[in-house]
Amino acid sequence: MTNMQFAKRLQPLQSNVFADMDRAKAIALAAGQQVIDLSLGSSDLPAQAHVIEAIAQSLHDRSTHGYLLFNGTLGFREAAANWYEQKFGLKVDPQTEVLPLIGSQEGTAHLPLAILNPGDFALLLDPGYPSHAGGVYLASGQIYPMPLRAENDFLPVFADIPAPVLAQSRMMVLSYPHNPTAAIAPISFFQEAVAFCQQHNLVLVHDFPYVDLVFQETGESADSSSNPKSLVPSILQADPDKSVSIEFFTLSKSYNMGGFRIGYAIGNAKLINALRQVKAAVDFNQYRGILNGAIAALTGPQLGVKSAVATFQQRRDAFITALHHIGWNVPTPQATMYIWAKLPSHWSQNSIEFCTQLVKQTGVAASPGAGFGKSGEGYVRFALVHEPLLLETAVGRIAQFLH
Repeated sequence: MTNMQFAKRLQPLQSNVFADMDRAKAIALAAGQQVIDLSLGSSDLPAQAHVIEAIAQSLHDRSTHGYLLFNGTLGFREAAANWYEQKFGLKVDPQTEVLPLIGSQEGTAHLPLAILNPGDFALLLDPGYPSHAGGVYLASGQIYPMPLRAENDFLPVFADIPAPVLAQSRMMVLSYPHNPTAAIAPISFFQEAVAFCQQHNLVLVHDFPYVDLVFQETGESADSSSNPKSLVPSILQADPDKSVSIEFFTLSKSYNMGGFRIGYAIGNAKLINALRQVKAAVDFNQYRGILNGAIAALTGPQLGVKSAVATFQQRRDAFITALHHIGWNVPTPQATMYIWAKLPSHWSQNSIEFCTQLVKQTGVAASPGAGFGKSGEGYVRFALVHEPLLLETAVGRIAQFLH
């Protein structure tokens, strides 16, 4: 067919920061560069042994080999609800307020299909995670980017949203600890967001992959009276009645299970049911053995989580120290597995060119800030997915490139 026609909704999906860097890395490899890949936030740490064992045991159980429908996921939903109750002191109904997902990205990409009509606005963080925008485009919605600036601690200013946009808006997407800026948000900010969304009849979506990757006490958000075992708040602590909120959690970061594709949505029962309806049209669920592994992760020993946090803190400190040593003074993040670095002034409006040339000349791959949104321009994101020695080697190469 020479006149094949494609949907207009594909047009904004043609560019993707990870796909673009993947091509740049392939070119560098073909040219003989030894690539140190700091562009993708995919943990290099292994899943814990008791998780792997639960999955391995499932393989020999032939009852796990068929389709898995919603009712068959109850054990996992109960484990998720209990995990939330222990971590945040929140009561969750596993029957109506939890939905298994193929990672939180599935949730953020599919939820707009349940909420937006064509032309409706979604309020998204800028910079923000690419799948948040992708889901809105697939739903034929419009995006209003809420700029995140260093002087505002990378938190959006709700008062800046124009009234005509607000009148057409149906959902707001937040994500703290934040990818790519590594910013954290206090419970007071979430309370403000909940009140704003209640006032304007918005669905409040919170993408929450980095709940455990927090490195030190963080003042207000570490209030032990409301949040006994987590240093950062859940959106549901600011909306305990789950009036407007839904939160997405993935086991990719806390439990090093990125490749297993397992996460869940938790929150308002009507939103959970709407997302379930979309999901039912697209797929069933993962292999039951993966859910068994996830149950083992959520209910078993948590020493692996503490070890992962310690590992990423050690890497953060090594990378930051090395950057400061070469004269690149970037702030020390309190959370996530990323460094969000403001580019030197002569690169400040061309993060894509910086990253393309960096990997071409040195083999060090990073993610350009512009790939996360217009307000990300002038920054670059490094993922701490290698041992300290290799991170220091990367900084040595960066120094040669800069000077």
